[in-house]
Amino acid sequence: MNHEGEEEREIPIWHMSGDTAFFYEAGMTIDADGAPNAYHPDNTGLDDLSNAGSPGNWYGLAKDADGEPFVQGVNDPFPGYYVSATALADRTKPVNDPTRYVDASKIPFIVLPGAMARQIGARPGDFAVVFNQRNAKSSYAIFGDVGPPDRIGEGSMALAENLGIRSDARNGGARRGILFLVFPGSGNGRPRTIDEINAESEKLLQAWGGTSQLAACMIQGPARPLTGNQNAN
Repeated sequence: MNHEGEEEREIPIWHMSGDTAFFYEAGMTIDADGAPNAYHPDNTGLDDLSNAGSPGNWYGLAKDADGEPFVQGVNDPFPGYYVSATALADRTKPVNDPTRYVDASKIPFIVLPGAMARQIGARPGDFAVVFNQRNAKSSYAIFGDVGPPDRIGEGSMALAENLGIRSDARNGGARRGILFLVFPGSGNGRPRTIDEINAESEKLLQAWGGTSQLAACMIQGPARPLTGNQNAN
């Protein structure tokens, strides 16, 4: 069961023999992490504060040496809000700088569970292509954040907007019909601009065989399934 008491379903993660790319079909929950107005001490941010953790275990916020979350100052984008962190970050900037992290409201990115990412060799900064089967919209994306171990099928607010999905981090998302195609080892571990994400992902998609290859795989069934759980919103 997910945090809203809804039943989860097991989904296959397909990995073709002799190919590093993998893909899966799921729903999509919406991630606001990295947006400077994602979380507020009064729980008035884009997302519910509980999704950033709790006192003593703030896994979604930038923290000081004592584990206390940073609060943005007068010179930051959203004074009074917490600094929301993502796994993919610009390491040249201070840990309390909101611009160090990948902004979910601006950058289309996917979220993968850490254990699954390690198993298939994906690292934050790798590229992806995401398809909405319900309206035929698609978007290039980057692997921007690491999520809970039992949740597969999550993307940023900007990704949801590109796919024609309700992008509200509190109440948006899609229950099913979203295809995620990920290219492990394709990035350099650093954040990218939207132009770079689009250009690199397009190259990878075409080299892999394009959308026709993905359609053929879904019909015929690829060689190697892995399994995981989807936490649908």
